[in-house]
Amino acid sequence: MLVFIDESGDPGMKGRLGTSEYFIVTAVIFEDDEEAESCDDMISEFRAEIGKRETFEFRFNTCCNDFRIRFLDSIKGCEFFYYSLILNKSKLWSVGFHDKESLYKYATSLVFENAKPLLRNATVIIDKCGDRQFKYRLSSYLKRKMNEPQNALIKKVKMEDSHSNNLLQLADMVCGAVARSFRKRSGEDRLCYRKIIRHREGRVQLWPK
Repeated sequence: MLVFIDESGDPGMKGRLGTSEYFIVTAVIFEDDEEAESCDDMISEFRAEIGKRETFEFRFNTCCNDFRIRFLDSIKGCEFFYYSLILNKSKLWSVGFHDKESLYKYATSLVFENAKPLLRNATVIIDKCGDRQFKYRLSSYLKRKMNEPQNALIKKVKMEDSHSNNLLQLADMVCGAVARSFRKRSGEDRLCYRKIIRHREGRVQLWPK
């Protein structure tokens, strides 16, 4: 089992200059490694189809609308599920959430709690970009939080470069589709991307409501 993690927004608290309204963490889960490999191949084929080099990285925020729709359409038949946690920062009151690391860990743990019935001996892959020491602490935190003496839901946590990992890029595109569905902007079909992959949705939770 493979789990790919990505996030959207930032873990800074609402009200501070430049912070996002929501912080979103998404887990894309493949129960079968062969299905993950097949999806990886489909993304490579789509990249070639649109005339991009092998080094081109799919990122929701930098792709045009056409590429977003075509990318999601190309992988909608792949066998994966996704879980997202949308942290509504305006309704968080505990001072503990003012620590970015604590907020990030908490949001990630809620995603894994929601996906818990699906998890078994999983390898979790996260983007190594950013604070690596924090990512190591996150790895230890997740294994400590999720694993029980007789039931290892998470086997290991690895860090890889998103620019060379198609399935981390998939997590980015899925997370971006979820994030866009919560954006408040008139004259926009906020759900247009998420509708394409709705059948792959495990749970999308807004917390607190």
